[in-house]
Amino acid sequence: MNTVKTALQIGLMLFVVGAARPVAAQNMTSVDVERLQDAITDATRDVSSLQSRDAALASQLQKELEGLHDESIYLRVKMRKNEAVPRTEYFALRDQIDTVRSRARREGPSAASPPAAPAARPAASSMDVPVGTELDVRLTGSLSSSTALVEDRVEATTLVDVQSGARTIVPAGSVLRGLVSSVTRATRVERKGALTLVFDQVTIGGRAYPIRATVTQALESAGVRGEASKIGAGAGVGAIIGGILGGFKGAMAGILIGGGGTIAATDGKDVELAAGTVLRIRLDSGLDLR
Repeated sequence: MNTVKTALQIGLMLFVVGAARPVAAQNMTSVDVERLQDAITDATRDVSSLQSRDAALASQLQKELEGLHDESIYLRVKMRKNEAVPRTEYFALRDQIDTVRSRARREGPSAASPPAAPAARPAASSMDVPVGTELDVRLTGSLSSSTALVEDRVEATTLVDVQSGARTIVPAGSVLRGLVSSVTRATRVERKGALTLVFDQVTIGGRAYPIRATVTQALESAGVRGEASKIGAGAGVGAIIGGILGGFKGAMAGILIGGGGTIAATDGKDVELAAGTVLRIRLDSGLDLR
């Protein structure tokens, strides 16, 4: 009898400990992914219903929803690669989708108010590199919407130092890793190609740090000023930026950057990004180097 009682007490203690485990410490599951997909489907329906009442707002919300859809794909890809995704990211994304639904149905927040900031995003003041910081990076390989596949890995290197006062936080030449989160090939129906890139890691001094960054602009470089032969195999990016490379000519022709970092062709063709293409990216999460 005492043995049974002891077993019941142990079982109860384990149950209580499990129940007391904070939700924030858990990771996303496949069920959460399905819930996000269902929420996006519901939000899409609400936005479509809004079209007849307020076409301008419907268009705005549709763009926001496309970005959120890309976010959900990004999380799903990380899970497929057996990377842990904190459940706080699920809650933050779900809240943003709910906000879009609320604005589309004119319930809750005012339709003119901006979407709520993600709950899981850390305060910029506590980060070495705050949310919203933009970096110019150069692709190390070529990319094409005609051949790229979802989950393809992408690498790029930073062009200039990111500094805080006299301290160099992210040196030029730091390697960023990302992936292709969506692809659309140019066809007779689609008429134009598109792909979405998301960067999720930067390596600084041999140590990898998680980030979340999306593309905001594709830039055309002025190129090498006739001195390519002087760049030896051991030359670092700092030496190149020191004077050999020219500046930026401006936005790349035939390329349009949409919500969520989607790069689309404007001339009815596939997106073609040659190795060396310069992309301006924005940090959607702060970078903590501690």
